[in-house]
Amino acid sequence: MRTTRQFSITLPNEMADMLRAKVEAGEYASESEVVRDGLRALAARDRAVEAWLRETVVPAAQALKADPSQALTPEQVREHLARRRKATLKAEA
Repeated sequence: MRTTRQFSITLPNEMADMLRAKVEAGEYASESEVVRDGLRALAARDRAVEAWLRETVVPAAQALKADPSQALTPEQVREHLARRRKATLKAEA
């Protein structure tokens, strides 16, 4: 039984050029390897998002549901975001 499947895909010119450039630069042996590596990276990102949702978002939502007094007002959220933006801009300068 085969462990691989053949696909035919259509890519925008920019992506096709990037794929070909990776192979021509010797970073990958074939276009298929580039696609496989991209899919592995996508799967890793998906796992990271799932873990963040499970480990951070769900507990925070449950805590807020259990004690709504923890909620921030819209003004508190705006102030927090403004402080973070200011700190980010300062760090980038």
